[in-house]
Amino acid sequence: MNSPKQTTSSGKNSAYAQSGVNIDDKMSALRTVKELVSTTKTPGVIGGIGSFGGLFKSPGKDTLLVASTDGVGTKLKVAAMMKKHDTVGQDIVNHCVNDILVQGARPLFFMDYVGTSKFDGPVFKEIVSGLCKACKENGMALLGGETAEMPGLYPVGEYDLVGTIVGCVEKSKLITGKSIRAGDAILGFPSNGLQTNGFSLARRVFFDLCMLSPNDRLPGTSQTVGSALLAVHKSFLKPVMKLIERGVKISGMAHITGGGFPDNIPRVLPKAVDAEINRASWDPPVVFQFIERMGHVDRDEMYRVFNMGIGYVLIIPKKDVKRAKAAMASIKQPIVEIGVVRKGTGKVRYVN
Repeated sequence: MNSPKQTTSSGKNSAYAQSGVNIDDKMSALRTVKELVSTTKTPGVIGGIGSFGGLFKSPGKDTLLVASTDGVGTKLKVAAMMKKHDTVGQDIVNHCVNDILVQGARPLFFMDYVGTSKFDGPVFKEIVSGLCKACKENGMALLGGETAEMPGLYPVGEYDLVGTIVGCVEKSKLITGKSIRAGDAILGFPSNGLQTNGFSLARRVFFDLCMLSPNDRLPGTSQTVGSALLAVHKSFLKPVMKLIERGVKISGMAHITGGGFPDNIPRVLPKAVDAEINRASWDPPVVFQFIERMGHVDRDEMYRVFNMGIGYVLIIPKKDVKRAKAAMASIKQPIVEIGVVRKGTGKVRYVN
């Protein structure tokens, strides 16, 4: 259905709309999502969306702000193929939550950027519904954002989705990895799937090499290829906070994103130790096995491109492992002991 023609105040057809940008469509859609966004309001929010900047109360003395920015990447191409846009909003929020959680930070607020060639109101509303769902689940506000319509820059029918998060942690509770010692246990939280990384390779294997469609069944599962690839990137905020609440000492954490195990875990390792990962301690989900086999991808490269079924890593003293597993059992959160810290040079090495 064509959008109504945009006219100027004098009644003339808008030259801007004729060039591909309809301001009226955008403003109408923004009005429709205001109520949705208001449901994410938290006590720290001052005012509402619509101003030039979002306002949020300062968290106070001896509290550090922790911020991060990231994007969904080419997972958006799968969303476009599936005509399903509510999950990618959850992906970017949860991804950013996990990034600051590594330092022990709780999220305060989130801001988004959506760039597209032609504004599509229903698609935009789906994206925002996902953003709002994840913001509420993580106890933070969607404080504002930017929606840009740029024909010629983005491919027709596609968009980019980027998010920025700000959280806080008490200075005395900041987690840096400095206290990691040889003998510490390495635990992992299972992921739902690819999370938001490795989609350029995954799309090549599924759609180019194997000529599958998003609606084809993923061999060895009851899932379609599309649903397996669009599985939501989980937030690990609640289980980590439960561990802290139960008194488990967390020496370091790593979010397994682009770069997989060998690039992300060393970001928190002291230079005098290595992370020894036992790859036989869990079974990678079928989606990864399919990519490795059908794409003829080297095993070590798989562990650098993908999370391989472990979305988040925690390093804790060996004496706290039993308590950590009991805490996770109490909230039905799977957790796997995947390795141990050894003396070394700040790298990841594999057993098996």
